[in-house]
Amino acid sequence: MKLKDLCIILLISPLWMPSSTVLSAQENVDEFFIKNIYDHSLQHSQCYTWLSHLSEDIGGRLAGSPGAAAAVEYTRQVMSEQGFDTVKLQPCAVPHWVRGDTEIVKIVNSDSIGTVSLSATSLGNSIGTGPAGITGEVIEVMSLDELMALDPAAVAGKIVFFNRPMDPTQLHTFRAYGGAVDQRGSGPAVASSMGAIAAIVRSMTTKTDDVPHTGVTVFSDEDKLIPALAISTLAADRLSALMQYEDVKLYVENHCELREENKSYNVIGEITGSQYPDEIILVGGHLDSWDIGGGAHDDGAGCVHSIQSMVTLLELGYQPQRTWRCVMFMNEENGLGGALAYAAESNKRGEYHMAAIESDAGGFTPRALAVGGDKDIFEQKFAAVRAWRDMLSSYGVELTPGGGGADINPLKSQQGLLFGLRPDSQRYFDYHHTALDKIDAVNQRELELGAAAMASLVYLLDKYGIDGE
Repeated sequence: MKLKDLCIILLISPLWMPSSTVLSAQENVDEFFIKNIYDHSLQHSQCYTWLSHLSEDIGGRLAGSPGAAAAVEYTRQVMSEQGFDTVKLQPCAVPHWVRGDTEIVKIVNSDSIGTVSLSATSLGNSIGTGPAGITGEVIEVMSLDELMALDPAAVAGKIVFFNRPMDPTQLHTFRAYGGAVDQRGSGPAVASSMGAIAAIVRSMTTKTDDVPHTGVTVFSDEDKLIPALAISTLAADRLSALMQYEDVKLYVENHCELREENKSYNVIGEITGSQYPDEIILVGGHLDSWDIGGGAHDDGAGCVHSIQSMVTLLELGYQPQRTWRCVMFMNEENGLGGALAYAAESNKRGEYHMAAIESDAGGFTPRALAVGGDKDIFEQKFAAVRAWRDMLSSYGVELTPGGGGADINPLKSQQGLLFGLRPDSQRYFDYHHTALDKIDAVNQRELELGAAAMASLVYLLDKYGIDGE
C-alpha cells in the first residue's frame, strides 16, 4: 500500500475524527434506531389487542378478585410467548374488598324536590350500611380543615359531604387531583373521628357529568369504620345548591365488606443482560384495577406499554446489555402489596435497579418522561440522560425532572433513576376510576406511541447506562 493511500485511510478513520464528529455519528445511529422503534410500534404492535382482552374479556381486576387472578395468568402467558428468558409469579399479600350490591344514595323528603336519587359508588375499603341503610342530615364542608374546625357535637350523627372540586385552572390535571384527593383518601376517617355516621365525597374529576368515581379511602386500625361513597359532580352540584336554602337529609345504602387478606402475584418477565447483568432496567404498570370498569387507562395501558416496549426492541433484533425486567405489579389501587413485596425481595438480594420506568397515567399521547431519584445522586445521573433530550423531543416527548410512580418509588433507596411516562392528562380524569374506563376510551395510535416512547428510553438506557461505563 502506498504511503499516500495509508494516510487517506487514517484521516477518515474514527480514531482521527474530532470527538464531535464521532458523537454526531453515534447520534445518527441512535436517531435511526429510534425511528425504527416508532415505525415498528405504529405498524406491528400488539398492545391494543392485549389491552382489549384485559379491559373487555377480563374486566375489573381489583386485588384479591377472580378478575385479578385471570389477569395474572393472561399476562404470564403473553410474556411467556414473547421471548423473555424467564417469566415468574412473585407472591404478595393483598386486601380483599368486595363492593356488593348496587349502592343507593337519595335526597329524601326535600321540601322543594321530594325524594331524588344521586349517582353514587362506594369507595374502596368502605364498610356497608347493610340492607336497612342509614338516613342522616348532611353537613357540607370544602376541606378537612373546615371539618376539624367544627364542634364535634355538630358533626355527631350527621353525614359529612366533602365538596371541594378539582381546580380547573391547573393545566396539569394530576396537580388538580392532588389538590383535592385528600377529601377522598382521609376525609371519611376524619369524619368518623368526629362522630359522623357516613361520608359522601365529590368525585375526583374536572368534568361535570353524572358518572361517579370510586377510589380508595384509608382508615387506621384505631378508626371506627363508616360507609364512604362518592357521588357524581352533577349530583354534588345539585346537593350543594339545595343545601343553600333548606336542611337536607340523605338515605345511604351500600353492601361493602373487607374480607380476609388474600394471596396474589406480581408477574415478572426477565431477559438477562449480556454485558452488565447486575444492572437492572425495569418497566412496569399495575395489573389491578377498580371493579366498576375495565381498567383500560388505569392501568391496563401501563401494563401493555411495558410489555410492548421490550417486545418491540426484541423484534428489532436489539440484544440487551443490561438485565431487563417487565413487572405487572399487583394491588396499587388499595394497598401497594405488590410493590412492597417486589422491593423487599430486591433489597434482600442486594440488587441494583439502574433505572425503573412506570406507566400509570393512561394511554393518551405521550408528552414527557419525568425523571426522579434519591437527592444524593439525582443531579449527577440526570446529567447522563439530558443528552438524549433532542432525540426524544423529535417525537413530542420531553425529558423533565419529577418522575417516578407508586409502584417503583420503593426502589429509590437503590439509587438508580426513576422515570414516569407522562401522557397528555386533559382527559384522564374523565375516565379515572369509573365505569367508562373501557377500551373504547383508548385510541390505538396514542397507546402505541406510549409504548414507543418507553422502548426508546429503554434502548438509550441499555446502550449507554447512567453510571459512566
